[in-house]
Amino acid sequence: MLTKRIIPCLDVRDRKVTKGVRFQNNIDLGDPIEMAVAYSDGGCDELVFYDITASAQGRGIDIDMVRDVAKAVHIPFAVGGGISTIEDIRQVLLAGAEKVSVNSLAVRNPDIIAQGAKLFGSQCIVLGMDPVKVEDKGKFPSGYEITTQGFRTRTGMDALEWAKKAEGLGAGEIVVNSVDADGTQEGFEITLTRMIAESVKIPVVASGGGGTCKHLIDVFNNAKADAAIIASMIHTGRFTIRQIKDELIAAGIPIRKKW
Repeated sequence: MLTKRIIPCLDVRDRKVTKGVRFQNNIDLGDPIEMAVAYSDGGCDELVFYDITASAQGRGIDIDMVRDVAKAVHIPFAVGGGISTIEDIRQVLLAGAEKVSVNSLAVRNPDIIAQGAKLFGSQCIVLGMDPVKVEDKGKFPSGYEITTQGFRTRTGMDALEWAKKAEGLGAGEIVVNSVDADGTQEGFEITLTRMIAESVKIPVVASGGGGTCKHLIDVFNNAKADAAIIASMIHTGRFTIRQIKDELIAAGIPIRKKW
């Protein structure tokens, strides 16, 4: 049985890890390299870094930071934000990241997924999506619409159909980052995560809303997620990776123990 993965998320702004609620009211928390080392040493399975202002500011991702992370940790990590071209993907991978997350770029140019998968392998290309719950089931059969640019832009795209299309284009993984749950610590978005997990054959990662170990147990058991991204519950110091994994193991969740 494949083990479930626990992935700390570090949203980075001006070389500081920051966290908000539903993409708003962010506060700075610390140095991304120091936090990455702490979580890696603490037993997490992977890391993900999002340069949350790169796209809005029209600049590329901080390649120096990617290199610094690669030197400091010895676990896989993904990077997103400020990715505009195939060359950007190449540079991020050459700097030491194992995966590149494309979100707004993939909506604007879906072929970037196919190009990236062909050149670097599907395992390197992650589709990040920011869905929001909507009432119009006629236009959005899944009940969720894809948004971009930190929830600032509605796309008119149905979340489930986009997930299926991305898989067909060659994406190796899908991150379902619920706009409604982001930063709330009130639980993951179970309905859409399960819908996508049951409709595609690639790993699906739940993101947004994790606040307790029960939330993680629910998303693994009830939403069939292959991995879960967490942030607030560990950034605040309320939980350590070891505490989380011990509780998941006790609940029968297959988790890789690193101590």
